Amino acid sequence: MKQEIFEALSEALPAVDFNSDFLFTELDSLGIISILMILGEKYKIQLSLSDVSPKNFKNIDAIVRLVESKLQ
Repeated sequence: MKQEIFEALSEALPAVDFNSDFLFTELDSLGIISILMILGEKYKIQLSLSDVSPKNFKNIDAIVRLVESKLQ
């Protein structure tokens, strides 16, 4: 799942370094909304702005954990 998410997000947002340990600081509001939409569509989950936090968007692993928690 991590590789799928990494590839989908990297393709949609090529200027963002998804290997960063401080991913949240690299994202603007459009990038965050794009991530929410991409993951929501890809995994058929409901993500909202309340899910956006430095903890959930710290790095790619945190994003994967967020998706996994929504799938349960």
